[in-house]
Amino acid sequence: MSDMVNETVGERRIEVLEELAPQTAQAVLDLVEEAAGTDGQAAVSEQGRLHLRGRRAGVRHLLLRDGGGELVGYGQLEDADQVEAPSAELVVRPGRRGRGHGRALGNALLRESGKRLRVWAHGGHPAARHLAQVLGLSLFRELRQLRRPLTGLELAEPALPAGVTVRTFRPGEDDAAWLAVNGAAFAHHPEQGSLTQRDLDDRKAAEWFDPKGFFLAERDGQIIGFHWTKVHAAEGLGEVYVLGVRPGAQGGGLGKALTAIGLRHLAGEGLPTAMLYVDADNVPAVTVYEGLGFVTHETDLMYRTET
Repeated sequence: MSDMVNETVGERRIEVLEELAPQTAQAVLDLVEEAAGTDGQAAVSEQGRLHLRGRRAGVRHLLLRDGGGELVGYGQLEDADQVEAPSAELVVRPGRRGRGHGRALGNALLRESGKRLRVWAHGGHPAARHLAQVLGLSLFRELRQLRRPLTGLELAEPALPAGVTVRTFRPGEDDAAWLAVNGAAFAHHPEQGSLTQRDLDDRKAAEWFDPKGFFLAERDGQIIGFHWTKVHAAEGLGEVYVLGVRPGAQGGGLGKALTAIGLRHLAGEGLPTAMLYVDADNVPAVTVYEGLGFVTHETDLMYRTET
């Protein structure tokens, strides 16, 4: 574990670490969960929560403690993208807000990033929008969460393109081939397109992972598309977790067919509602999903420094 920076301002102290001890990582997870109970959504993404385990290249953790040593805020900076500015997420403990802690974390993230920063505001809450304005950040990206009911689901039989078959993922056997197709399908997507074997292993080790809900489309023995679903059992939600088609295999309805196959699976699991995330400016994908009955449920916003 490397303690990179210590900053003390008034009764606040901010530590910047490259790796968290297990008990500290758990304290951060507890903080994120407590805040989610108040905000209705986690301020740190699934990827960010996975980054709490062990050392990750390009990831720094900012721990904000009060004068008594209590953890009252957390920020995470990821600087792994070769092109885009570092991305960040931050959260302040409910009950300790309105005291400048968020602004202190934001300024520390700006400093750590060299004032090239992208920050997620999950749920787009007014307080987060205000903080972005105070930090001098501009709206850059809009990520929508769409939902539709699964009860009484009526979808036409999926029509696969000629020569295409669908089977489920085989852990260990399909890893490398899937990672290659995922990287190609999301080459311009900073989060999804950069997934590594370690990232995949983390997800396979998660309680929610179930290969029978991970569908692969093949032509001539080669993966050309996939639909990975995810079950949020506590919330009664089935997620279109990742849906991708290899470049050159797009068009012809494969994406729509894979979506329908995954939705039928989730409905068969007895889940009442389906959800997914899509960038607002991805008009073709939004059109497909809206045509399948999805509507916007909430919106995540990303802000960035002027470039």
